[in-house]
Amino acid sequence: MPWTAGQRLQGGKYVIDKVLGQGGFGITYKALHIELNQTIVIKTPNEYLSHDPEYDKYIERFIAEGRILARLSKDSHPHIVGVIDLFREGATHCLVMDFVEGENLFEAVRRRGALPEAEILPCICQIGEALIVVHQAGLVHRDAHPGNIMLRSNGRAVLIDFGIAKELVPKTLSSKGIAGNEGFAPYEQMSRGSREPTVDVYCLAATLYFAVTGQRPTTSLARKLDNASLKPPKLIDPRISHQLNQAILKGMALEAKDRPQSMQAWLAMLEAPKATPPPQIKPVYRIEVVRSETKPNSEVIPVKPVTQSPRIIPWGGLVGLLLSYLLIGYLFAAYNAPYIFWAGAWAGAWAWAVAWAVAGAVAGAVAGAGAGAVAWAGAVAWAVAWAVAWAVAGAGAVAWAVAWAVAGAVAGDELQKSFSKVNTFLILASTSSLGLGLGWLGHRIFNTGS
Repeated sequence: MPWTAGQRLQGGKYVIDKVLGQGGFGITYKALHIELNQTIVIKTPNEYLSHDPEYDKYIERFIAEGRILARLSKDSHPHIVGVIDLFREGATHCLVMDFVEGENLFEAVRRRGALPEAEILPCICQIGEALIVVHQAGLVHRDAHPGNIMLRSNGRAVLIDFGIAKELVPKTLSSKGIAGNEGFAPYEQMSRGSREPTVDVYCLAATLYFAVTGQRPTTSLARKLDNASLKPPKLIDPRISHQLNQAILKGMALEAKDRPQSMQAWLAMLEAPKATPPPQIKPVYRIEVVRSETKPNSEVIPVKPVTQSPRIIPWGGLVGLLLSYLLIGYLFAAYNAPYIFWAGAWAGAWAWAVAWAVAGAVAGAVAGAGAGAVAWAGAVAWAVAWAVAWAVAGAGAVAWAVAWAVAGAVAGDELQKSFSKVNTFLILASTSSLGLGLGWLGHRIFNTGS
């Protein structure tokens, strides 16, 4: 008879809370560990099995596997329920395990329906990794159905309630009594108690089928005995990826030899291809293929990269236009005051020559300092030229000196390296406007004075 709520075990160390589940093989209780003040789970063999001729072998396997699980718990695995204790209460053997908060996969699908592939796939892979550890310890879970997979709120899945000793099917149990989760077990497990890793591969693949479709798969016995077909998951939900569909069908192959022979091999089928960075953009090469009637092979001649030519700005025309502004300003002034202007022009030319010589010297001295230093030197030299020209010659000389200075800047080797075409254009625009303006002003003054 099952234990009742409040019943104490091991001298009061454990207190029974309630029955979590009961099946043909055993009973699972929720209880409290008094010393640790921790909720735990106690699993026991079903007392009705005590009259079975194979009961002693069943208990031996229960104890042996419980000890192995306890050893596994020493190196705790995040996706395997921890085993705390193994004891005997009267004639009943008990396995104490951690209590896992959350809902099992059956409950999650019942509440939400089919789960998105991106959400459930990481959980299934976590359980698969846990089963690899179990297999390496020489065990097979044999019961990795949705009811034994707990989903925590943090997104982790935990494998619980190991199907201990299920290869020893008690004769007192009917076939119906052991087939509560037959939709998730391969037929060789139910017919002859197979204990191979391929059993867990089938169970977990069937569990994934249920999770992504919301439907139980066709049982393996119906497929084997009645030739029933297994409906591919993608036919139930077209959103399921082709890769996942194939992995499920391969893992649920009716014959064990047709499935992946290890959990690692099956998990590899579930792994999405790793994202690769897009290839770097390379210059487009035009390939010319020259074919000859006498040569059967083609000769491939690589040609320089074909690049689109940038839009060309008519700098020469713009410079000519702006210099013409200076000429117009000069003609305006020369027309009204030829003698004064020509004297100023000669003085301005002399000032320009001196300024250009200074600029060249400065530029040569700082050439090792980089283009920025050369640019500043040139700018200072032009400023000196403007000041001298203004003081010596007046408006007409300024126009003349600036015109030649700018022209020298465009043509000079060293200073031309220091300025871009845009810089040169802006200088020309400002100085030409100044020359044109001064020439027009001089024309107005002298014309009014006459």
